[in-house]
Amino acid sequence: MPGVVATLLLAGTAAMAVGASAPAQATPETSLRQILPVPVKVTPRAGAAYSLTANARIQTQPGSADARKVGEYAAQLLRPATGYRLPVSSGVTPRGITLLLVGADPKVGEQGYQLDVTPWGVVIRARAAAGLFSGVQTLRQLLPAKIESKARQSGPWTVPGGSVLDYPRFGHRGAMLDVARHFFSVAEVERYIDQIAAYKVNYLHLHLADDQGWRIEIKSWPRLATYGGSVEIGDGAGALYYTQEQYKGLVEYAGSRGITVIPEIDMPGHTNAALASYPELNCDGVAPPLYDGTEVGFSSLCIDKPITYRFVDDVLRELAALTPGPFLHIGGDEAHSTTAPDFKTFMDKILPLVAKHGKLAMGWHEFVKTNPSTSAVPQFWGTEAVDPDVAAAAARGNKILMSPAVKAYLDMKYDENFPLGQDWAALIEVKDAYDWNPGAYLKDVPESAIRGVEAPLWTETLKDSSDVERMAFPRLPAIAELGWSPRSTHDWEAFSKRLAHQAPRWKAGGVDFYPSPQVDWVE
Repeated sequence: MPGVVATLLLAGTAAMAVGASAPAQATPETSLRQILPVPVKVTPRAGAAYSLTANARIQTQPGSADARKVGEYAAQLLRPATGYRLPVSSGVTPRGITLLLVGADPKVGEQGYQLDVTPWGVVIRARAAAGLFSGVQTLRQLLPAKIESKARQSGPWTVPGGSVLDYPRFGHRGAMLDVARHFFSVAEVERYIDQIAAYKVNYLHLHLADDQGWRIEIKSWPRLATYGGSVEIGDGAGALYYTQEQYKGLVEYAGSRGITVIPEIDMPGHTNAALASYPELNCDGVAPPLYDGTEVGFSSLCIDKPITYRFVDDVLRELAALTPGPFLHIGGDEAHSTTAPDFKTFMDKILPLVAKHGKLAMGWHEFVKTNPSTSAVPQFWGTEAVDPDVAAAAARGNKILMSPAVKAYLDMKYDENFPLGQDWAALIEVKDAYDWNPGAYLKDVPESAIRGVEAPLWTETLKDSSDVERMAFPRLPAIAELGWSPRSTHDWEAFSKRLAHQAPRWKAGGVDFYPSPQVDWVE
């Protein structure tokens, strides 16, 4: 089959070379120079624009279910605004939109792609489905901004001619959504998944449990959700949790957009919702009241009780069974009510439980003090660019996920007058979020020890999707570019110009972004 694919595409290329008549082209409304995150290599080709028309088809690699799924996703993206049928079929011709899992440059790896635009069509080649998905996101940005609209718009739908060769700097590019402080519905989480996918984010970290609420059904401990999940910050009772079926649906939805879910159950601190749900988890056997405030560090599981580890084992077992991704996040931050020896005892007991259930452990960087296995991933969130414990873990072989609070925390205010967010770490404007190097940020931690970057969004002050969007956009695309694009492309002026062109897309898609005065936004 690869030979057939190559023959057909070469035939199309030869026809163009000898001057076969091409369809008339409208003036492109976009540019290959506007792609965000910026690709590794872009080669514009004048006079080679492609116009998507009502009779266009999306063709996928024959015999590939993975390519077919990406093709169906591409059709879902493009149908609402164009109003076109865009049928998805198995087959290969040099016309229309074609998704192939053969013929890509080996440099693209498992997540990169090649995209070629000629007057006859668009061909996206990759070595794996993740690469095809990234290529579709680039194609999306090459179409006019109104492609983001959910209502039918008038054309033309022109893609600028040329080629893109692209692959990520870091394999892990994440976003975190805290659904514990304020609960977000399935529809709201799906909305955020769609938004982060557009910038080639490939991990969604869900902070599912904290002092203020437990948000995932655990069948062996049902009161965690029904009682522990009945409040949120500043609000009264309600069923503020995901059933296991709803959670599985979110995981599947994310997967259909190229995103792997990492669930977090924070412990041994940040556990008041669990302690309130089951008195026996408390050292004195007395359940504290539910909590809807914003203080941290006051709660702790009882380290000496055997039931604590039966509880953790049950939670991890059920969560692992619901989560196809490789990681379970076990928190470990701000355990101020747990002594250092007890913290080590706790981590020494629960880390093997993560492995027992077939998963790799991820945790906030404090847990590296307990010398976990080198397969464990510390997530650095510190406010200083030096941490000897993290540096020692990196030297042992642990790969570090970078989320410094002074750069990557999307819940920090833009300026002191911004109505949402906090300022305990820093005030973070979009330039601050962009202007750092994940591979050289931490003292004595080389780029070879960096797994990637994640932009956490804590929700103490955020109540709905509009609040989330105002904090995430435009800063999340800045973090996404740091994770994807080559370090050599890092340039604030160039980035701000590309970022400016996202504004019409956000407006068309109904994204409630913050129009930072640092950017000369395109109308």
